[in-house]
Amino acid sequence: MIIERKEYLNKLITWKDKQLIKIVTINFEDLDYEELTNYKKLYNYLKEKLIPNKMTYIFLDESQNVDQFPKVLDSLYIKDNVDIYVTGSNAYMLSSEIATMISRRYIQIEMLPLSFKEYMESTGNMNDRGIKYTEYLQNSSFPYALQLKNQPDEIRDTLKVFIIQLL
Repeated sequence: MIIERKEYLNKLITWKDKQLIKIVTINFEDLDYEELTNYKKLYNYLKEKLIPNKMTYIFLDESQNVDQFPKVLDSLYIKDNVDIYVTGSNAYMLSSEIATMISRRYIQIEMLPLSFKEYMESTGNMNDRGIKYTEYLQNSSFPYALQLKNQPDEIRDTLKVFIIQLL
């Protein structure tokens, strides 16, 4: 299920092709990329993907799993025609340490849970606002909860996992 979040897309578009590192607060978790959690291997892999005289867009997800990740960012940042987008856990991305390490050359776009309007649009039913608002409050405003509609136990278990991860 894809939920179009125009507010965030517009923020990304605003910063497209600017000489800043974009940070979206939202998968090096995939075992296919496990060896790239070593910063030198990651850098070499990405460097090989750069196309001379053409803009290269790099999207890196769950970057907190990469050892010495800011070194990779700093090295890519000085290359021509590289546009970098980074996501990771809130705790890591919001730390002043990461901001200092990448020398403040970034813009941070925080991803929030769905607004009630986005929730309504995602359900495809703009009627019954009172009922939908109750569902929104009971089922959570996380996009994944829309896939678990009418499964309150699974929604509750999923939210417990998020809460435990935050602690």
